[in-house]
Amino acid sequence: MYEDKTLVCKDCGNEFVFTAGEQEFYAEKGFTNEPQRCKECRDKRKHAPREYHDAVCASCGKACKVPFAPSGDRPVYCSECFAKMQEE
Repeated sequence: MYEDKTLVCKDCGNEFVFTAGEQEFYAEKGFTNEPQRCKECRDKRKHAPREYHDAVCASCGKACKVPFAPSGDRPVYCSECFAKMQEE
């Protein structure tokens, strides 16, 4: 049913094979998008240090750092307040 496909990595531009087995795995997991990066670039990205951004907690007002760039249209919470919200 599935056949190996050759794709191009969006980071390095090298070709890589999206195997029939990988396609079957993606289908079983319900993934609809094909991989965009080769294994080497995925691993490099996965193990790269994260960039943190300064923010102010919308609940307690403390300064904090978050692993995403706050857009300003949604509240940002420090880890303590976020954990409290998850418990509720």
